[in-house]
Amino acid sequence: MTELMKTDGIDEAAGKGPGIRDVFATVLESVTGAVSSAVKGTGLAGAALQDALTAVVKDAVKGAVALGSDLAPGMKALIMGVLRGTEEKGDAALKTLSHVSKTIIRNTADVGGDLAAATKGLVLGAIASAKAMGVDTAKAATTAALGALEGAKEAGSVTVERVLGALKDPIGGSKVALSEAAAK
Repeated sequence: MTELMKTDGIDEAAGKGPGIRDVFATVLESVTGAVSSAVKGTGLAGAALQDALTAVVKDAVKGAVALGSDLAPGMKALIMGVLRGTEEKGDAALKTLSHVSKTIIRNTADVGGDLAAATKGLVLGAIASAKAMGVDTAKAATTAALGALEGAKEAGSVTVERVLGALKDPIGGSKVALSEAAAK
């Protein structure tokens, strides 16, 4: 993914401060293409697909943090790109959404990225992708938030606090519903 971002001119624009639109469009196109190739080109499914998605997400997060770009639009584009690339619907799409959200937060924490912005971005990506997944926007947002929280728990208590802090505020115009058990 980082290599994809370099070839698309993001690295060159980094010194000039790429606009949110540039980062969003580049991440969306790069991730959609990478995931689509993995799904259609190699026929990956199940655990193999999850592994491929983890690799794409890890590279994308590392690239976005390294560029110093705003992680909210970058992670929104990352979620949308994965879901567009897999073309999954219903429960399968929600399972992928949860896995990718978990992976985004865990990797954002690993590279010292802005966890609040990443959390907000992945929830916004879930909301924007809900119709294409064939699910309710509230269910998509909650699935993304729970996946993020799962990734945060793997990364440590400070990460959990930052993710929960980001989820307390409305995202995309609505409050993300988390059960009290999930928040602990």
